[in-house]
Amino acid sequence: MKACVGLFVTARRAGAPAAAACAAFLGGCVGNPFDSAKIDPASPIATEVSRASRANTDFPSFSEIPAVPTDVRPLRLYGQSARDIRSAQADLEQKTAPSTWTLQNTDAFASGARSAVGGADVPVDPQATEAFADQLRRRATPPPSPSR
Repeated sequence: MKACVGLFVTARRAGAPAAAACAAFLGGCVGNPFDSAKIDPASPIATEVSRASRANTDFPSFSEIPAVPTDVRPLRLYGQSARDIRSAQADLEQKTAPSTWTLQNTDAFASGARSAVGGADVPVDPQATEAFADQLRRRATPPPSPSR
């Protein structure tokens, strides 16, 4: 495929004036608009703003960046740890997948638990249960409405 040379020549000629126009347009942004900005004295943070704007602070330089620590593990060991965790996850999922285990000897376990607690519970007398329910029903009735 051959491109038309005329398109590129035209674009090159139009690029120089466009670049000059962009440079002139962006040249107006060189000044700092915050130098001449007025602080509203009624603002609750006016004193803090004026103090912060006058502060001659020392900004850090690139030479003040601390050196790389030597007491940390290399980056490749982080990946190895991640692979170990993934393999442990896969192993656990394989061992606990459905149909890989069943409950066995549950009756013996239940009888052992009952004997450890102190035997089977004695059934409650149905009449005592009904009397207790009646007492709760009487307590649950709302109070009479006030007389007017």
